Amino acid sequence: MATLRTPDPNPGWLSELALQETRSRVPMLYVEAIPVRVADTGSIEHVGLLLRGSATGEMSRSFVSGRVFYGESVREALMRNLEKDLGPAAFPRLPVSTVPFSVAEYLPVPGVSPLHDPRQHAVALTYVVPVVGECDPRQDALELTWLTPQEAIDPSIAAELDGGRAHLLRQALAYTESLG
Repeated sequence: MATLRTPDPNPGWLSELALQETRSRVPMLYVEAIPVRVADTGSIEHVGLLLRGSATGEMSRSFVSGRVFYGESVREALMRNLEKDLGPAAFPRLPVSTVPFSVAEYLPVPGVSPLHDPRQHAVALTYVVPVVGECDPRQDALELTWLTPQEAIDPSIAAELDGGRAHLLRQALAYTESLG
């Protein structure tokens, strides 16, 4: 599914043509962040899901996501993509360690894995990131919807998550519950 995107003012290290060529030959490294609101007890109260429109007018839900640029640390990539998708006043609380809760592998061939991206073979380091500020979605995100964990995994919402991300969301919620 192609996504309608606002041109990135800081495109990083590849032109769109070079990126397309590279995606067809080399796995790409991404970071993904699931923004959450956390209670004083440490439990997740709300999960933030972005609403995006595709070039064909289809709507889908997703996480904060973006490439790790050449020469950029994982922490820098997380912060850049959180600000890009949620706005500068989101005030994310990055984890002390950059060890992800999951290494998600998106394959271009459907049905091989639960996660699918028809454009490329992508590997995403995936994090649950508490957000304490006001979110103002930018770039290609139309809105950010805060849902309780139960609402977020409801089959009707899960069906709107693109690329098999419902599977990843269930993993994230199970992972955070096991820490509490």
